[in-house]
Amino acid sequence: MQAVVFDLDGVLIDSEPVWDTVRRGLVQRAGRAWPRDATQAMQGMSTREWSTYLAELIGGSSSAQAVAGEVIASVARAYRTRLPLLPRAVDVVGRLSERFVLAVASSSPSVLIRTVLDAAGLTERFAVTVSSEEVPAGKPDPAVYLEAVRRLGVPAGAAVAVEDSSNGIRSAHGAGLATIAVPTTAFPPDADAIALAAAVVTSLDDITAEFVARLSTPGGATMRRSEV
Repeated sequence: MQAVVFDLDGVLIDSEPVWDTVRRGLVQRAGRAWPRDATQAMQGMSTREWSTYLAELIGGSSSAQAVAGEVIASVARAYRTRLPLLPRAVDVVGRLSERFVLAVASSSPSVLIRTVLDAAGLTERFAVTVSSEEVPAGKPDPAVYLEAVRRLGVPAGAAVAVEDSSNGIRSAHGAGLATIAVPTTAFPPDADAIALAAAVVTSLDDITAEFVARLSTPGGATMRRSEV
């Protein structure tokens, strides 16, 4: 293994509650009901995709571009007020960067990726960052991971992805990366997505350089932390 590609939301930062609050508020202010599956449906979508989804949900004269601008600005303000880093996120990035080249492949827009990495002091740890707004389709399409390994200059089979969501796991697996799933309790991945992961861990602390080095490419049996 030569590279590790991190998702951002739900892996390095606990951002889903922020996104959810902002999006729900926008919809509620428009007098619309929030669909039960809306939160998970938008996980992994590119900015273009989720803003179109919300604009259609809100209806009226709201454009996807206006919706995207309002949501992204609100999320950025929330991050600048309090960055919701997940426990041990800085530590895992630091230790893996000593052995592997690192990238971010995220559904967040580029401006938010930069905001998070700068605020966390992690910008210099990552050789590459890719937003799904830079590729033709968001997760579960593999495009964002394919672009990440292309920019890194490493084969997909020599890279490991760290993901938390169903769409993220499917995206990384589809691109040919061995995937470490770090499920969240709030939005756990579907069983069929978990089955695609090369390994499943309960904490970022479990992801050591040795752990990453022993993973196989997609197609092998899924391993728990204690099995690697």
